[in-house]
Amino acid sequence: MKTVILAGGSGTRLYPVTQVLNKHLLPVYNKPMIYYPFSLSMLLKIREVLFIVNEEDSGAFKSLFKDGSHIGMNIQYKVQKKPNGLAEGLILAEEFLNGDDVFYLLGDNIFFGHDLISILTQAKKDVELNNGAYVFGYYVSDPERFGIVEFDESRKVLSIEEKPKKPKSSYAVVGMYFYDSESIKIAKTVKPSHRGELEITSVNEEYLNRGKLKVKLLGRGFAWFDAGTHDSFLEAGEFVATIEKKTGLMIGCIEEIAYSNGWISREELLRLAEPLKKTGYGKYLIKLAREEI
Repeated sequence: MKTVILAGGSGTRLYPVTQVLNKHLLPVYNKPMIYYPFSLSMLLKIREVLFIVNEEDSGAFKSLFKDGSHIGMNIQYKVQKKPNGLAEGLILAEEFLNGDDVFYLLGDNIFFGHDLISILTQAKKDVELNNGAYVFGYYVSDPERFGIVEFDESRKVLSIEEKPKKPKSSYAVVGMYFYDSESIKIAKTVKPSHRGELEITSVNEEYLNRGKLKVKLLGRGFAWFDAGTHDSFLEAGEFVATIEKKTGLMIGCIEEIAYSNGWISREELLRLAEPLKKTGYGKYLIKLAREEI
């Protein structure tokens, strides 16, 4: 399995800030927003990642992540010329995926919760063994703003609908998905919606029609932020700050995960920390290397 992270788009919900800056590079507390979804791939030990980016932002992403080798990863980049919808990201990733299954992430979605990685690992294994698609539902108070999943008492998916006027449930499908290798073929058949976009909900609907869509609900012990609006962006930063200050541990620290995974040595960790040593982030990495955490 490989990871694809959609980090393009125009970021209009965060204007005027994102008229000159890519939202995925904005700081959510002490690190770029994009670190949080990217770190999930690392925690699942998926080392091959494709960033789908705007042409004007590709240089900034490459400057930040390079080829990934410094943290034991293999990172590639693909330009999305226009924000034509989430499903287009799968089509653009065809050459990179080369027939593999995919962990598909939205670059502005942030997740936190007990056992999150074990839940994602289970979903990953399910798709690898049984094929199909695996999505995640989260209770929201304004379901008309999201793709909404309806399911029965056994959690069998009955329907999935994009921004419904009369929602059949209050569970939104969040911005992380596991798909088998059929996802690209399915995405290529998707017709533009009334918004003129290739909707990811249409991909999920096709998996549902094939009887191959599963859903896992993320309950009260989980936090999900779609950090693409001013309020949710602020909430995400405050949440991360609170957790890190209370626990003394970081969320989404990619160098720490690389070190914990055994992908880089203590010496390499210290080398990465050196340019950051005047910051709390750098000092955290140095303490980690000295086994003080």
